[in-house]
Amino acid sequence: MKMQSYFECVYDVVRRVPYGRVTTYGAIANYLALGSARMVGWALNHCFKGNGVPAHRVVNRNGELSGRNHWPTPTMMQEMLENEGIPVANDQVQNFDKFFWDPAELGE
Repeated sequence: MKMQSYFECVYDVVRRVPYGRVTTYGAIANYLALGSARMVGWALNHCFKGNGVPAHRVVNRNGELSGRNHWPTPTMMQEMLENEGIPVANDQVQNFDKFFWDPAELGE
């Protein structure tokens, strides 16, 4: 069995975030039981476009688009979320609890 790198583990979880939902750096870190929310953010900063990782669906624990400045434009993350029906105002997901998805739901 091939061992996955930490980054690959993070990317696998993020690929499972359902369309129209968001998760948090901390929820991913908790699910993986490896590292911290900051390490998840670090991994996502290193993913590249076209690898199928919907990094726009990962926000901070308050629903803020804390990673927005790592996109080609500061509004791109918000636009991508809104295209999936997720309301965003003032760089924060509105009704965060309604749109939050916990990787623990995977039950693995």
